[in-house]
Amino acid sequence: MVTTSAFAETAALIGDPARANMLAALMNGRALTAKELAEAAGVTPQTASGHLAQLTGAGLLAMARQGRHRYHRLASPAVAHMLETIMSVAAGGAPGSGRTKSLRVGPRDAALRRARTCYNHLAGRLAVAMADRMTERGHIELSLDGGVITEHGTNFLQGLGVNLKADTAGPGRSAGGRVFCRPCLDWSERRPHIAGVLGTALCTVCLTQGWIRRIEGTRAVTVTPMGRTVLDKAFDLRDALD
Repeated sequence: MVTTSAFAETAALIGDPARANMLAALMNGRALTAKELAEAAGVTPQTASGHLAQLTGAGLLAMARQGRHRYHRLASPAVAHMLETIMSVAAGGAPGSGRTKSLRVGPRDAALRRARTCYNHLAGRLAVAMADRMTERGHIELSLDGGVITEHGTNFLQGLGVNLKADTAGPGRSAGGRVFCRPCLDWSERRPHIAGVLGTALCTVCLTQGWIRRIEGTRAVTVTPMGRTVLDKAFDLRDALD
């Protein structure tokens, strides 16, 4: 059971602006060097090293050595989910909170609102529309904290080339302990997109097939002409792609 002190320590670590910027920079799922994270945070490399040590020690980041470089990434999808949820609350309040704002919620950048990565899965208007279509057609069933894929959904996704062969270690979980399918509250749309192993697999096939491509220096992704044809045909995403 998580203690109050551990909870407070984690919240305090994320609450520092420099560390928050570092964590946000890693939300696209890529690993970055300390120098790159220092630039993202607007601090010196020496200061960045101290922040990174704290984040790694708390289990929020993981570090891997490759040659003479050290690369830092978010420690798990659970960390990314926590950060996306905090962003959603900070932008205007969680559902049922009673907080209202006249300002636009979520990212101001139109490309980020349209389609982006949320760590290792897709987010934004595109991803929410995909989740909507799959739910409407009975491909997936989402609850507040989990989800399942139906036989019809399995056939549909395999037809698109999505790899769903991960062995399961229990209901709704992969062999590595990750949740196979779950909703993730979208920062800008305030409605769920698909996360978990299924969300990762769907994002992966979109990237490898060239249906979407990353935009350098941002979490935003752009849908290619081929992707517009394939995804609109598969998911009826005409409104989301405009």
